Amino acid sequence: MRWRGRQGSSNVEDRRGVRYGRAGGIGIGTILLALVAIYFGQDPSIVLQGVQPSAPTSEEVPYNESPEEAQLREFIGVVLADTEQTWGQIFNQAGGTYEQPKLVLFSGAVESACGFAQAAVGPFYCPGDRKVYIDLSFYQELQSRFGAPGDFAQAYVVAHEIGHHVQTLTGVSERNMAARQRASEAEANALSVRQELQADCYAGIWAHNADRSRQLLEQGDIEEGLNAAAAIGDDRLQKQSRGYVAPESFTHGSSEQRVRWFKRGFESGSVQACDTFAANSL
Repeated sequence: MRWRGRQGSSNVEDRRGVRYGRAGGIGIGTILLALVAIYFGQDPSIVLQGVQPSAPTSEEVPYNESPEEAQLREFIGVVLADTEQTWGQIFNQAGGTYEQPKLVLFSGAVESACGFAQAAVGPFYCPGDRKVYIDLSFYQELQSRFGAPGDFAQAYVVAHEIGHHVQTLTGVSERNMAARQRASEAEANALSVRQELQADCYAGIWAHNADRSRQLLEQGDIEEGLNAAAAIGDDRLQKQSRGYVAPESFTHGSSEQRVRWFKRGFESGSVQACDTFAANSL
């Protein structure tokens, strides 16, 4: 990606020097459930609701940033700024105003409006405070565990989370949450898949604009994004973790579906093309 020398966003909040402790805490079982349910964007409150851990204590200590982390922080800021430009233009063309979210960098654990979360849950968006949360160490896992290296793969993660923010602003998240609460488990999972695939499609819309309007992308970038989308498909993750695939338990979509909807957003650049809830086939 051609990101160096570009302006970064002022909406990056750095909490990497904050350390948390708690007397009781959330059990490892809850953390594992959260890992399955919210990897790549699901609202952590869906899993953590009803869990009443003791209030975390925190202290702020100096954080020694490595040169690699400093570069990654700068990169994330540029990507966030570019998503702000993309969605600002789209909302403006539709007669609305885009409310820019904050992106919170944390290390190890973080307290959000959706509850206390550890880095094991991965990057997530919290609609309660309209912030994206990312522990930068996740990007090493993205490369080593999921086999998805490259700066555009890293940018895709941010763009997907911003897709969830767009869903919050447009009311999709609230409507889908209400529908899921009335549905059976299988139906709720299916609605979750549609929401996640729409966020993938929205990430593709950002990539479309970054490429066409600002020439941010280089040869091979889209392939990196498609590889990342495929790497975190429910079928592939389930196969890795349990040895078999259970489609009825999918919450994010298969690798094929995630790739398809990202490509749909990238090729069309159209919000209307991303209506996964109206699609007869995903």
